[in-house]
Amino acid sequence: MSLTLEIAVTHIRGRLRQTLVSILGVTMGVGFAIAMAALMQGSQDDFVSTLVDAMPHVQITDERREAPVQPADIAFGAVEWHGLRPKEDIRGILNPTAALAALEAWDPGAVSAALSLSGVARYGGTERGVTVFGVTPKDMIAVSTIEDDMTAGALTDLDGAGFAAVIGERLADRLGIEMGDSFDLTVANERSRRIKVVGLFRTGVVATDEGLIYVRLKVAQTLSGRQNAINDIQIRLADANAARMVAARAEAMLGYKAVSWQEANESLLEALQIRNIIMYTVVAAILVVAGFGIFNIVSIITHEKARDIAILKSLGFRQSDIRGIFLAEGALMGGIGGILGSALGYGLTWGLGNVRFELEQATEITNLPVTYDVLHYVIASGLALLTAGIAGYLPARKAARGNPVDIIRGAT
Repeated sequence: MSLTLEIAVTHIRGRLRQTLVSILGVTMGVGFAIAMAALMQGSQDDFVSTLVDAMPHVQITDERREAPVQPADIAFGAVEWHGLRPKEDIRGILNPTAALAALEAWDPGAVSAALSLSGVARYGGTERGVTVFGVTPKDMIAVSTIEDDMTAGALTDLDGAGFAAVIGERLADRLGIEMGDSFDLTVANERSRRIKVVGLFRTGVVATDEGLIYVRLKVAQTLSGRQNAINDIQIRLADANAARMVAARAEAMLGYKAVSWQEANESLLEALQIRNIIMYTVVAAILVVAGFGIFNIVSIITHEKARDIAILKSLGFRQSDIRGIFLAEGALMGGIGGILGSALGYGLTWGLGNVRFELEQATEITNLPVTYDVLHYVIASGLALLTAGIAGYLPARKAARGNPVDIIRGAT
């Protein structure tokens, strides 16, 4: 052990009670900071994971991101036109066979074509506005988690079932129907059919469970009177983070609006970033408060050991040596507190992760989402060490500047 470190250890051992209180403050600060970061990061990761699983990574619809260029705009440099009336055009992706063939040739991931319609479901004297989603079951299973959300039947039961539907449990409760019952489904063009319920699902999203009906693609096309029509293409990727690039390329290829899951939830993702900034600000504040305890004890030691400092300087210790002693004292308390705090943080995270509770809308027992990230431990311990170093440096600088003659004479 070096002489500087030995003197530092002797100083902090001389005020053992106050030293332990300062170390305890750092330990608690680091521990609770790690636990809070683990809980907030875990909830964020769980939310994003659920969000990514619940929706397609890329969704192509029959919309254009920008208005089509008019011939006059091409022919002339400056154009002003009024009262432009677009051609009567039935909504839908034009030439869907070629569009799907282009995507399959590119092979960005699993692809599912669908036709979405607005309609009304009626049973007895009850009616509900719904979205009718015509799909190919095996393709839809490849791009969504609907099969995991099924509580009765399966999406593949639509195959060969004729005019059949898979509906949400909440919608079934609202209409008062059960598996095997039939209800009237009317779409926007006033076409109506009797539809049999062959499956129930529950996603946990109220709007989806109350307002979405899955039917076969051919059934939706028959109800709309538009054979071979589609207005929605969903893509699921092996790497969800590549969604922006895939959406941009698909939009350039097909000309239709392609939206990645990041773009669709941009405001939510921005809110999560702001929450992370707030979280790390609070963590830093906790550790700065803990650093005041170290500052206090090092200041007291500096004051009490003023004559010892004068003697050390008179023996040839330089100012840098004196600063090193008190910096070592702060670093020791911060380092020990950081190590103990990391252990405490791990224990608190484990405890929070094993808290079990039951949600009202779910039958399964759920745990609080937490994450064990080495970065949290590094940041918390690093901040603790930094604040401890600053807390030790301030009184150390003052002590190193003192004149040993004045100190020994008792001058202020």
